[in-house]
Amino acid sequence: MEIKNIIFLFVLIAAFGVFGYTARKILGYLKLAKPENRFDHFDKRIGNVLAIAFGQTKILRDPVQGPIHFAIFWGFVILLLAVLESIGEGLIPGFSFAFLGPVYPVIGAATDLVAAAVLFAVLFALFRRYVAGPKRLRELDTPSQMDATVILITIALIMISMFVQNATRIALGDGADFAGNARFISAAMAGWFGSGSGTHVLFEIAWWVHIVLVLGFLNFLPYSKHFHVITSIPNVYFSNKGIHKEGDGALKPLDLEDETAEKFGNSDIEDFTWKQLFDSYTCTHCGRCTAACPANITGKLLSPKKIIVDTRTRFEEKAPVMVKGIEDSPVLEKQLLHDYITPQELWACTTCRACVTECPVMIEHVDEIVDMRRYLALTEGEFPEQLQVLFRNLENNFAPWQFSPEDRASWADGLDIPQLSELGSAEEIDYLFWVGCAGSFDARYKKVSVALAHILRKAGLRFAILGKEEKCNGDPARRAGNEYLAQMLMMENIETLNSYRVKNIVTACPHCFHSLKNEFPQFGGEYNVIHHSELISQLVEQGVILLDSPLRKDVTFHDSCYLGRYNEIYDEPRSSIVHIDGLNLVEMERSRDKGFCCGAGGAQMFMEETEGKRVNIERTEEALSTGAETIASACPFCMTMMTDGVKEKEKNEEVEVKDIAELVYEAMRK
Repeated sequence: MEIKNIIFLFVLIAAFGVFGYTARKILGYLKLAKPENRFDHFDKRIGNVLAIAFGQTKILRDPVQGPIHFAIFWGFVILLLAVLESIGEGLIPGFSFAFLGPVYPVIGAATDLVAAAVLFAVLFALFRRYVAGPKRLRELDTPSQMDATVILITIALIMISMFVQNATRIALGDGADFAGNARFISAAMAGWFGSGSGTHVLFEIAWWVHIVLVLGFLNFLPYSKHFHVITSIPNVYFSNKGIHKEGDGALKPLDLEDETAEKFGNSDIEDFTWKQLFDSYTCTHCGRCTAACPANITGKLLSPKKIIVDTRTRFEEKAPVMVKGIEDSPVLEKQLLHDYITPQELWACTTCRACVTECPVMIEHVDEIVDMRRYLALTEGEFPEQLQVLFRNLENNFAPWQFSPEDRASWADGLDIPQLSELGSAEEIDYLFWVGCAGSFDARYKKVSVALAHILRKAGLRFAILGKEEKCNGDPARRAGNEYLAQMLMMENIETLNSYRVKNIVTACPHCFHSLKNEFPQFGGEYNVIHHSELISQLVEQGVILLDSPLRKDVTFHDSCYLGRYNEIYDEPRSSIVHIDGLNLVEMERSRDKGFCCGAGGAQMFMEETEGKRVNIERTEEALSTGAETIASACPFCMTMMTDGVKEKEKNEEVEVKDIAELVYEAMRK
């Protein structure tokens, strides 16, 4: 073994030893967190890795930055072979992958091509970051900006040193064994160099620069935001996207009967699960989450990226103290909530999941935010004053407003709709019509309940309602952190539903839909739940109901977050109305899974916005810019927010807001 190989062996052992020590330390820190099973459904998790990590489907949502990152990612995957070859040469003189035969020239050509693409991508990334990129990149704090710049320059130097290494090797006459002709860029560069000792020295310098940069890069990553280079693939694997039948956005229940619990909800790092803390290590600081956040866009303090970055900062500060067992430290006098993340940030969240949808590495921001809201609501009793009114109404009236439960079925007076209490069992009906609080009490949305009832009857479906036995599904309380009140409402509803042996439920409210379908099963409520947009779409496409009255108007559809991003229902509301003769559907710029929240989710419906622009005004302006005469929705909260927005913009004489059920019912009448 030559002296070069001996030196390299020590360098390699040292580099991997340091990295192993760092990785072991981080894994030790993660053991401080709460356990969580993320090792089930191996096949589905591998599918996520193939689609999201290797297919880069999330990154490619950005038509500009996506292809750049795609090139960098796959460049590193392909260039990993070149790195391994360099490491092999450092251990064994003359080592190469030439033994792969005809595959080797293909690898050589691909390596040159990819390295050139990576160089271009890096230069373009630097240009976007400092010259003409989006605001979220140019306004990063100095440490994040420098961190990214160092990484990008290091990547560029790794590529350049590899080209010089390969070109000088070819110039020295080693091209044949090294597939020199296939490495077309390196072969072209070889003409710049002679075949003397100076070129040999340059080769050795390039080889050492290349390998030291690679090993240095490896050990720099754990201390950088670019640790995601290593953690992103496992984080995607451990994400719950499409894993469980309750959907991606179902909140995990708290064990409120745990008598050993000293607090409920999360206030500091030891309260989080290991996956939530692993999320913080995987954050790329790209800002896509914050750029899509309706609260942040409209001037609120909330930044989903900051929530995750602050979590890592606090974790790296407190974990070493906890591991060492230090009991007297200024670090222990602080906590994540209040000292790093303020309640003001948390209460601005609409739980729309735009952040989760845009995150390329599958970080679950909303769960973390709600877990801290739970601590504020249940342990500290600190929440906005308006929520006190909400909670009191839910406790006393089983609805967010001060209406008597006795009046829940008043909207149906004269419609001859049976109640389950009159039938005694759900076995005689096709569907239980879950009306919801807005459908029962809101003057405007009661008209939607009536329209849907007429559609169901016209379709020949047998249905009934619960009437005064129906209670709020618990969604606003749960998203506001009051898990105790939410679970009480959910279990009382489940007891009622199960007593009637309910199997099939249809509802016009996406919040009710999501809770009934995805969260009630956590407490023993298993039902086949369908949103009215799905059912209406089926009835229209099957010809069960005929839309024979033309509605000649331009309509734009506003996507509900709880229908779309939570349950991936985008086509059905549209297909329900596009069959109407004369109706022209005009899409907003932000639609479907890139749709913009109405501002009502996460209990925001019952709070006042005191910062910046109102979210519903931002969305209303976008809807009005389409020139549509009608704004269609499929959610009572969305309808209220859009109606208020239209009034605020003084366009209520020109533009109407209607539910898809109302449009379909109008088209059914001659």
